[in-house]
Amino acid sequence: MNNTTHPRTSRPNNRMPVRQAPAAGYGAAVDTHRQDSVLLRREIGEVLRSVRQHQGRTLREVSSQARVSLGYLSEVERGQKEASSELLASICQALDAPLSMVLREVSDRVALSEGVAIPDTVPEELIRQQGIALR
Repeated sequence: MNNTTHPRTSRPNNRMPVRQAPAAGYGAAVDTHRQDSVLLRREIGEVLRSVRQHQGRTLREVSSQARVSLGYLSEVERGQKEASSELLASICQALDAPLSMVLREVSDRVALSEGVAIPDTVPEELIRQQGIALR
């Protein structure tokens, strides 16, 4: 068997893509794979934990009301488990926090990490659609 057909030598290179620095640049190659990518499960967990702690409630109390094991709720809050939509709705109900508000907070956090500007005002298009006059 020659080198071109041998399984060990014909494997593709499994290294991460690397962008070369410009010729007059600042040195070594730059890895284009983002290590700081946002994990949705982590953001959801942090928002849920923040709401629970702000209310001064324990994991045990919320897990009992949400009918989910304490250990699983803890893993969701730490971003180690991905909560299903049903479980997320149950946790939000136990926290007396509207799911839409939790998801809005998560969305805002993700937007900030992506560097997306979040407007402080109601968009003009929405105002026109609703027929609201601002004066």
